[in-house]
Amino acid sequence: MEKAENEGVRIQKYMAMCSVASRRKCEEIIARGRVCINGTKIESPGAKVYEGDIVTLDGKPLSLEEKKVYILLNKPEGCVTTVKDQFGRKTVMDFVNESERLFPVGRLDYATSGALILTNDGEFSNILTHPSKEKVKTYIAFVDGTPSPEDIQKLREGVYIDGRKTAPARVESLKKTAKGTFLEIKIHEGRNRQVRKMCQSIGRKVIKLKRTAIGNVTLGSLKEGEYRYLTEEEIKGLMG
Repeated sequence: MEKAENEGVRIQKYMAMCSVASRRKCEEIIARGRVCINGTKIESPGAKVYEGDIVTLDGKPLSLEEKKVYILLNKPEGCVTTVKDQFGRKTVMDFVNESERLFPVGRLDYATSGALILTNDGEFSNILTHPSKEKVKTYIAFVDGTPSPEDIQKLREGVYIDGRKTAPARVESLKKTAKGTFLEIKIHEGRNRQVRKMCQSIGRKVIKLKRTAIGNVTLGSLKEGEYRYLTEEEIKGLMG
């Protein structure tokens, strides 16, 4: 486990090493004035932690975690992707029974199910969510009606959502039914409600949405509400 060395470690990196959250999330926490180094409130992510420093979050000391945990949860619909919810709604943490303090990597919206990674490794989370290294995520979207071949091609080439064009995607029509069509959509971006908005841009409403894979990690036979530990090979694949 990496320690705060003599030359110091940036406070957001140190917090990630202590399994608080990803580095980007830690920067938000720091900006709110919740972090102190040796009793002094820190509001800038440029501050450094040195060997022997005492870092506190909301008055509680932070310590470096030794055991790293990496979990794949098949998130059910009807729960939020957060550690705690201010409105008392069920969260993804209600499905995980672990003694270590975990947090979700990225998010799936309330009505979306499927593959979600939880960990206590802030550096791992930072790698997975960094724009330059985001992995391909695979979704199965059940949409109303039947998208035309031209619509499918538009999704592949990129459509405009929230004023910006999406990156090229891999899109295939899997199955047509009387009520709608199943589409497989693979994207590497992580924009808010992206798949739903992409389908909306071609005039199709997503009735049901499930993420089936993140990079080399697939749900397989994992049932909704169940979780498993990632293998060493899967962890290396995600970090590569």
